[in-house]
Amino acid sequence: MATNPRSVARPVDRLFLDRWSPRAFDASKVDQLDLDTILDAARWAPSAFNYQPWRFLYAHRDSTDWERFLGLLLPFNAAWAEPAGVLIFVLSDSLIETGASPAHIASHSHSFDTGAAWALLALQATRLGYHTHGMSGIDQEKARAELSVPDRFRIEAAVALGRRAEKAILPESLQAREGPSGRRELEEYAYPGSFRG
Repeated sequence: MATNPRSVARPVDRLFLDRWSPRAFDASKVDQLDLDTILDAARWAPSAFNYQPWRFLYAHRDSTDWERFLGLLLPFNAAWAEPAGVLIFVLSDSLIETGASPAHIASHSHSFDTGAAWALLALQATRLGYHTHGMSGIDQEKARAELSVPDRFRIEAAVALGRRAEKAILPESLQAREGPSGRRELEEYAYPGSFRG
């Protein structure tokens, strides 16, 4: 398997560098205890008013829901995600229940907060020796209907979770892309003071 070429000049924990998004999965089963641990890590993400707007719908590859979940991905993603061990759909609640009148108010940060939960999920998966690959290439309308997602919830993404396989299982066009990607330098995205774009 490919080695990780990522390096940093600052004392960033190795876990952040080891997390990346492969497309080659080995079709092995994900133990339910491992999956529960991965999902439990997500619940410790920060959120506005501690509302925790994230929801995760999942299917194991050996479950009766597997083909249904796989069929909600766009064909390109379904082709490489098919050997994953678990597929997860990530949802966020766009409304906050107030317990007063009005009963609900719009949440400004539901996607932001759910993104934090997804990051913790991905990092816990990495810690346990799994990999994840998030994707926005899903059939939104079909997923909403098929998974009975209420209108107030945004379908943020789907995630393939599993153990990595050799990149040779992928089509040749994807093999060259199968490895940890680089990132912008700190100075390109973090500015003291005003935006510098």
